[in-house]
Amino acid sequence: MRISEILRVKGADVATIAPEASVRRLLGLLAERNIGAVVVSADGSTIEGIVSERDIVRRLNERGTDLLDAPVSSIMTSPVRTCDPGDAVDGLRGTMTEHRIRHLPVVRDGRLVGIVSIGDVVKSAIAELETEREQLVDYIKR
Repeated sequence: MRISEILRVKGADVATIAPEASVRRLLGLLAERNIGAVVVSADGSTIEGIVSERDIVRRLNERGTDLLDAPVSSIMTSPVRTCDPGDAVDGLRGTMTEHRIRHLPVVRDGRLVGIVSIGDVVKSAIAELETEREQLVDYIKR
C-alpha cells in the first residue's frame, strides 16, 4: 500500500499555522481540530516546521506559562522529516517507529499535500491484514 491510498481515504486536509503565531493560538487550533500536531507554514504549502502536543508539554515544563505568548517558531521541530505520496506504507511504518515520529507531512514537488499519523499507518496495516484474511478464507472455501 502507498501513502497516496491513505490520503485518498482520509483526505488531504492539513492544519497549518504561521511561524509567528503564538503558542496559545496553536493550542486553540489543536483543540478546535482535535488533532495532535500542526505543520508550521507561512503560506500553507511550504514546510518550515512541525509542532506536536508532546513538543508543547516539554517546552511548558522547561519554560513555564510564559511560553503561551511565545511564537510557534520557538518550539517547532525543524527540519521536518517528510514522505512522498508514492512511498510504501511499510517503509513509513519503520521510519516512524525508528525515529519516534507520530505525524509525517506528505510532500509532492516541494508542496505540502497531506499528513499521515501513526494511527493512519496502523489502520492501513489492519485493513491490509483483514483483506488478506478474507482472501485466504475465500481460497480455503473453494
